[in-house]
Amino acid sequence: MIRILIAGLAGVALATTATAAAPRSKADGEAELAKLLDGRVAGKPVDCISLPSTGSSRIIEGTAIVYGSGRTLYINRPQSSADLLHDDDILVTRTFGSQLCRMDTVRLTNRFSRIPGGFVILDRFVPYKRAQPRRR
Repeated sequence: MIRILIAGLAGVALATTATAAAPRSKADGEAELAKLLDGRVAGKPVDCISLPSTGSSRIIEGTAIVYGSGRTLYINRPQSSADLLHDDDILVTRTFGSQLCRMDTVRLTNRFSRIPGGFVILDRFVPYKRAQPRRR
């Protein structure tokens, strides 16, 4: 009876593992970021961005956090633990004042289980704006 139970549990575990999404590689994250930034030009990195003017944030798995502010995308490649960034995480940010700055920490919480998943330390924010069309 115990052998049947163990075999059944092993089968369920195998089926669950087979249907789970495979973790994406760093190269996948870099490709996704390159596609997002296509047609944009990098500006001079800044130490802080204004949170009230930031309309959105997005995780590029294992690579970066993208903050949208109007027509500008600010890319932050965390100083540490970028490999912890996953699409299914929620960014939990505690700031003092209205800015998000280099060296601030952002906690990661799983969207579904609400289990904390670690944190990243932010680096400088690189602004990307659409390239101006050339005039003839």
